[in-house]
Amino acid sequence: MGAAANSNYDLEGRTLEFGKRIIHLCKALPHSIVNNRLSDQVVRSGTSPGANYREANETESKKDFKFKIRICLRESKETVYWLQLIVEANSEMTKRIEPLLQEAHELVKIFAAILLNSK
Repeated sequence: MGAAANSNYDLEGRTLEFGKRIIHLCKALPHSIVNNRLSDQVVRSGTSPGANYREANETESKKDFKFKIRICLRESKETVYWLQLIVEANSEMTKRIEPLLQEAHELVKIFAAILLNSK
């Protein structure tokens, strides 16, 4: 399909940077049983949209493209959830996490719009 890759901004790069920022956040979290579990979850969900978006751009059919974009949307929503729990467990890091939450919300909107416009 690849149509979304020709947009005015580089969503592949943006999702890669988001994944990197998630990794850096998790490395900075204090080690605890709770943070270790939350880190595992948010690294998985926060890096998934970038990988799936790249796959979406290489699909051969509109059906496969939409399937991959749905995964991007679902994983972006899940990332919001895990980030909210990380804030709950680490309130002292709220200011550092807020920009990641904002970006995750924006990715949700972007993937929802892509899905809506690819009907």
